[in-house]
Amino acid sequence: MAAINQLNQNFNSKHSTSIAGLRREQPIYTTRAHVFQIDPTTKKNWVPASKQAVTVSYFYDSTRNSYRIISVDGSKVIINSTITPNMTFTKTSQKFGQWADSRANTVFGLGFSSEQQLTKFAEKFQEVKEAAKLARDKSQEKVETLSNHSQESGRETPSTNQASSINGTDDEKISHVGPEAALLKSENELLKSAVEQSNTNAKKWETELQTLRESNARLVDALQESSANVESWKKQLSACKEESDTLREKIAELEAQCDEANQEKQRNAQLTVRVQELETELNDKEQELENLRKQAEIIPQLMAECESITTKLQAAETKNKELEGRIEGLQLDMEDSQQKQGNMKNELKKFMDILDGKIDELHEFRQGLSKLGVDN
Repeated sequence: MAAINQLNQNFNSKHSTSIAGLRREQPIYTTRAHVFQIDPTTKKNWVPASKQAVTVSYFYDSTRNSYRIISVDGSKVIINSTITPNMTFTKTSQKFGQWADSRANTVFGLGFSSEQQLTKFAEKFQEVKEAAKLARDKSQEKVETLSNHSQESGRETPSTNQASSINGTDDEKISHVGPEAALLKSENELLKSAVEQSNTNAKKWETELQTLRESNARLVDALQESSANVESWKKQLSACKEESDTLREKIAELEAQCDEANQEKQRNAQLTVRVQELETELNDKEQELENLRKQAEIIPQLMAECESITTKLQAAETKNKELEGRIEGLQLDMEDSQQKQGNMKNELKKFMDILDGKIDELHEFRQGLSKLGVDN
């Protein structure tokens, strides 16, 4: 039974989770993260185990009373780590954490999208670790109590036999051995139930192992079939590569021919454009020549108009000269009037000064009269 249990544990640590195990285990927490493993050669660099963020879940096995972290990328199991009380989850940055698995002989790393997800995963890791520690302590206590009971039953059986032989009658024997026999009976029943449970578990593990072997055999057959298919696919791929190479050569030749045709088309297009430009230039020159002919016909009329304009210009010049003479006379008159106005301003200023003096004298005279009135 111990060998079967060890084989089952080794298989669970190296391969994918079995169908019976998935029925037995239930997820208690699920999140998404990028999975990494430590490089086994350098033990320093991280190697990505998943191309993108995958589901990472805590599973609880009620029959074995154990906890595991499992992550699957498609059909590949990238994390299968049984949590023990000795494990420690360490936060190395705001969004990255890691733990070491001695059974798998590796270190797992998880990269989360936020710090809250990392904190929640770390808290759940601590809770599961405490639960695993409590389960281990309970199992150890159960084993110790069973071993103690078995030792006590082994020690107490001879003493009871001696007491029964020493004490005389059967009634006295029964009355003396009654409680101890009941205790031994209950212990024996516990041991029997434990053995029966272990036997049922062994049978269950044997069936699981058998199903796993059958699935492995099917997987081996499928792998062989896929390898045969791969060989045929390789041959088909090589044939397709040869065909693609020939097609590429033909395409290159056709492209070269198309390039030559395109160049000829471009040359023809350039020539047609040049011909159109020359035609437009010729039309423009003919239009200019026609305009020059029309202008030559208008030249005598323009000459007559020019002579009449010159006569009008001469008459306007004589009028301007007369007006300039008038303006000069007006300027002289204006200068005389400005000079007279300046003289009048000066006389008016003198008169205002005299008037101010008289007003001041009158004001002083009034103040004197008011003083005389006050004295009287």
